Formats: sequence, C-alpha cells, structure tokens
Amino acid sequence: MEIFIIVLIALIVILVVANIKIVPQAKAYVIERLGAYSATWSTGLHVKIPLIERIANRVTLKEQVVDFPPQPVITKDNVTMQIDTVVYYQITDPKLYTYGVELPMAAIENLTATTLRNIIGDMELDESLTSRDVINTKMRSILDEATDPWGIKVNRVELKNIIPPAGIREAMEKQMKAERERRESILRAEGEKKSAILVAEGEKESRILSAQAEKESQILKAEADKEAAIRIAEGEAEAIRNVQQATADGIRMLNEAMPSEQVLTIKSLEAFEKAADGRATKIILPSDIQGIAGLAVSLKEILTDKDNK
Repeated sequence: MEIFIIVLIALIVILVVANIKIVPQAKAYVIERLGAYSATWSTGLHVKIPLIERIANRVTLKEQVVDFPPQPVITKDNVTMQIDTVVYYQITDPKLYTYGVELPMAAIENLTATTLRNIIGDMELDESLTSRDVINTKMRSILDEATDPWGIKVNRVELKNIIPPAGIREAMEKQMKAERERRESILRAEGEKKSAILVAEGEKESRILSAQAEKESQILKAEADKEAAIRIAEGEAEAIRNVQQATADGIRMLNEAMPSEQVLTIKSLEAFEKAADGRATKIILPSDIQGIAGLAVSLKEILTDKDNK
C-alpha cells in the first residue's frame, strides 16, 4: 500500500512538472481548454492543466519578412510584367491570428497578388516603373486594413523586382543609351561654350591690360619729355642769367676802372671788327666814323713806337 502511494505521488509530481511551461521572450501561447479558446500566455512561467488544457498555437510576436515569388501583372497599356514583393508584418493578436484565417501566409500572398494586379492595372508602363513609392504605400494601406481581422499588422511592402518583357527591356536600354548620349552632347557643348567664353574674356582682359600699359607708358613718356623740356629751359635760362651776369660784371668792372674815351672808342672798334668778321651782309657805320678813324691812326702810331723801342 505504501509503495502504491509513493508511486502515485511520483506520477503526480512528474505530471505537474511536465505541464509547467515557460513562455520565452517575444512569444505567445494560445491555450485551449476542452477544445475551446481559454487564454493567451505571455512571457513567463505557466502551469497547464493536464488532459484538459493544450497549447493550440505558439506565435512569434517579432516582425517577420516574407518574400513572395514573382506575379504576372498587366498594365493599363496591356504590357505584361513580372513583379515580386516583400512584405514585412507582425502578429499583434495571437488569438485572431490562430482562429481568424486558415493558412495566414497563403492568404497574405493571394491578397498581395490581387492588390498588386489592381494597382498596376490602373497605371501605364512608364508610370508603374517610376512610381514604386506610390505602389508600396497603396499596397501597405490595403493589406494592413485587410489583415487587421487576422491579428496581423503589415508594416511595409516593397516591390523587389519589376521585370518587363525582353523586347521592352531592349527598347528601354536603347532609350537610356540615347538619353545618355544626348546628355553627353549637351555637357560637351556647354563645356565648349564656357571654354570659348573664358578665352574671349581672357583676350578682352589682355587687351584692356595692354591698353592700360600703353596709356601708362605714354603718360610716363610725356612726363619724361616734359621734365626734359623743363630742365632744358632751366639750363638755357641759367645760361642766359650767367651771360647777363657776366655782362653786368664786365660793365661793373669797367665802371669801377673809369675808362677814358679813347678806351671806349677802341672797344667799339673791336666790336665793329667782330660784327664785320665776314658773316655780316650789312654794316652800319656810326656818324663819328672820322673821329674813330683818327683815333685808330693815333692808336697805330702808339703801337708802332712801342715796337720800335
């Protein structure tokens, strides 16, 4: 009897320990009691009632990423493309996620494909290729609203690849090549234009500097000529002043010596001789030429007597 009790107690302990559950971080357990929803266990230690309660679903509360394969879509101008999408979602309500929809990922995939077809069907090819942000925003809004009853929140939707038909890709590549060549031609033309403008401005600046240098050179030359003329004039004036000063000194010395009338007459004859020194075409004789001649004879006699002595 004692052995039976010990075995029974051991079985009860084992059963209780086996039904102690620890829910890890970012997890949630959906618990059913006798087949019906009972509770949602969050992070921590929990004890499950044996044979009555069971864990219906273990749910991850972290944000998850699902990459759906390419889906064929038709644009407004009847071009068929292949587009694959990436959906970032998070489970916000484990109960709704467990009981809201069967196979939630398949449901989200089909919902994403139909939503994408509806959005792309209202756009032309060029618009669909350049409106990724618009398409992403519309899809996220529609998917988030549609998956809300399933306890799922769609955070982001991204178009991973947009693959147009091969013929359209070739035409797009040719168009892009032509556009690049056009831009290159424009840039080359603008560069040549700027280069020509810079060369013209350089020539203009050079001519301006040359004209300024020539003008300054002329000014300096005029100033030099002016300075030379002033110095020549000053030299001539100085020479005239010297001659006049010498003449004045000579007159002053004659006055101081008090010359006789004969001496003055002789000086006049010397001046007359110089005036008639072969370079004068006209000679004006003074009225008292006879007196001067007599004086000259007397002077000659005086000089002869001196020579004889």
